[in-house]
Amino acid sequence: MPRPKRRLGQHFLRDPAILRRIAAATSAGPGDTVLEIGPGPGGLTAALAATGARVVAIEKDTDLIAPLAARIPSVTIAEGDALDLDWHALAGATPFIIAGNIPYNITSPLIDKALEPPLPIRVVFLVQKEVADRVAAAPGKGSYGALSVGVQSVAAVERLFLVPAGAFTPPPKVDSALLRLTPLAHPLVEPAEQAAFRVMVVGLFGLRRKQLLRALRELTGWSAERCGTTLAAADIAPMARSETLPPAAFVRLFRGLVDGGWGGD
Repeated sequence: MPRPKRRLGQHFLRDPAILRRIAAATSAGPGDTVLEIGPGPGGLTAALAATGARVVAIEKDTDLIAPLAARIPSVTIAEGDALDLDWHALAGATPFIIAGNIPYNITSPLIDKALEPPLPIRVVFLVQKEVADRVAAAPGKGSYGALSVGVQSVAAVERLFLVPAGAFTPPPKVDSALLRLTPLAHPLVEPAEQAAFRVMVVGLFGLRRKQLLRALRELTGWSAERCGTTLAAADIAPMARSETLPPAAFVRLFRGLVDGGWGGD
């Protein structure tokens, strides 16, 4: 196995049984296309190819590309940074499945990119356990936050199983967990709304210690009366705090803000 590069955040998963479980979680099969992010030496790539699916892999490390192509000739490899490339163009099929054992340091941007429309069939990412907990967290939990709301507003979230640090080379300092995201047939937020919705959610969680009436006043610059009316129309108590609201409540509040003239600035 090639030596992982610390500067690229590489931790190679070597357990064949776990790799097969990850591939199985994609539910990929003949006729499907799987876009794999960061194949590394190809452990997961081989497991995905064994499902009969067509595999397209994005790899940034040029030293790994030739050995991967030699090991699994059927795979199509795109060299480059996954955050910069056009995933839909590379996959050449819509919809498709996204999978990968992704670097911890760019997990959130990769999740955001994976959920850009047109949405994939599903996303299966092996991520840091803490991140999986945050994405899957329910309202009222300590790990519930803007990431939870953003993802859950467009996808059903499943935290499938843990992968211990010792299964990787080199072992990271934390355990990982497999996360499966299945886009909702009817997302709570439309694509054109997502940028402004994110501004609102991130802004309110940045004021999470404050009750929503005060937090909304600081976010919008509106009067207490105007904010109170907006909260009431969204069926949200002015004394509530952001971490108690389910995604649907954030969406109601967002629509009320937009209808009231707030532009997401």
